[in-house]
Amino acid sequence: MSTTERPRILIVGGGYVGLYAAMRILKKMRYGEATVTVVDPRSYMTYLPFLPEAAGGNVAPRNLVAPLRRVLKKAEVLTGHVTRVDHGRKVATISPLAGDAYELPFDYLVVAAGSVSRTFPIPGLAEHGIGMKTVEEAIGLRNHVMAQLDKAESTTDKDVRRQALTFVFIGGGFAGVETIAEVEDMARDAAKIYNTVSREDMRFILVEASNRILPEMGPDLGVWTKERLEERGIEVFLETSMESCVDKHVVLKNGVEADASTIVWTAGVKPNPVLADFGLPLGPRGHVDTAPTLQVKGFDYVWAAGDNAQVPDLAAGEGAWCPPNAQHAVRQAIALGDNVISGMRGFPQSDYKHKNLGAVAGLGLHKGVAILFGKYKLKGRPAWWFHRLYHGSRVPTMNRKVRVFTDWTLAMFLKRETVGLSQMENPREAFYEAAVPVPAPRSEKALADRVS
Repeated sequence: MSTTERPRILIVGGGYVGLYAAMRILKKMRYGEATVTVVDPRSYMTYLPFLPEAAGGNVAPRNLVAPLRRVLKKAEVLTGHVTRVDHGRKVATISPLAGDAYELPFDYLVVAAGSVSRTFPIPGLAEHGIGMKTVEEAIGLRNHVMAQLDKAESTTDKDVRRQALTFVFIGGGFAGVETIAEVEDMARDAAKIYNTVSREDMRFILVEASNRILPEMGPDLGVWTKERLEERGIEVFLETSMESCVDKHVVLKNGVEADASTIVWTAGVKPNPVLADFGLPLGPRGHVDTAPTLQVKGFDYVWAAGDNAQVPDLAAGEGAWCPPNAQHAVRQAIALGDNVISGMRGFPQSDYKHKNLGAVAGLGLHKGVAILFGKYKLKGRPAWWFHRLYHGSRVPTMNRKVRVFTDWTLAMFLKRETVGLSQMENPREAFYEAAVPVPAPRSEKALADRVS
């Protein structure tokens, strides 16, 4: 970390908002005008809409992340957490991955800490649930599912086999629907290489607490998607929830019970809890309260956007808030970057206003659903193509765009890779077993004790 006499713009978080805001500020800033410092516990930004495709094996994990230091060459990038903000002294407490915590002074602050999985105190969830907020979780899910197929193929115990081939997904929003669709598609392909495991042996369950799935798509497309999933053998339970999953025994509120080795939690997100220590005004659900300019209310040197911010949706009307999706986050980041520069130079700032362009969802290879500009509806292969074109164009950096489209092009001519690397979860296990000291025989121990 360098020291500087220039004003420091501290950006907390290197996700959508953090990365794009930093890029915008660096582009607009005059040479030597300020120092941009980005702090994030990961050294890369993850393109979250591709997590389901990564879980399904359609996008390589390295191609859905952008290294912060490579993209933000003119910025300081610190790998760690901002744990506290002191506005009186304008310093932030940085807790790096290694070493002692320290204080970092700043002049301007951008809060882009993002969100975490929203969970409930359900017995067994912490022990057995799998999230879908990081690339590590997506790849872990893929490897886990493939390991369950291997387990089912290799056992003669019917109960073990039934549990291994039961997959439960909680949450019927974009993350839940896209993930179960991609994983089911992958498992269907993978079953072709097994002798005793078929798609008919598997059980996929999707649980949603509300009365429909994909609510952002509207009721018609939600019903259509539910019907298509059910045609593929996926059980969809609406207006219910999971009461417990102790010892991987799933109990749903509607009375359905199942033993499942795979329990995926995608039931929404909540603002990063660290915001409680930032000394900023928070809304009823823990979001930072901002003005339409993305300035935090009551502070002329702090801005916030994305999942951790409560941003007025001027395009939707009075009392509406921008939904926490990638479409808004990227556009808010650009507006935020411009306003930081304007605020630093003493110029007026602009309100953020963006009309939702629509929504797209992938449902496995060659299957999708989309709504454009609130009125044009696409289903099946056309929606899937639009989903890929849109998200492929949104991936940060040309390097990643080329890699993603290359992956997709090769997949048109090559079969899907259906191998799971389950040992990646504990890569040192084999070495540890080989290297752990072998206990000495009893007689040798006694001799050694006498000698000592």
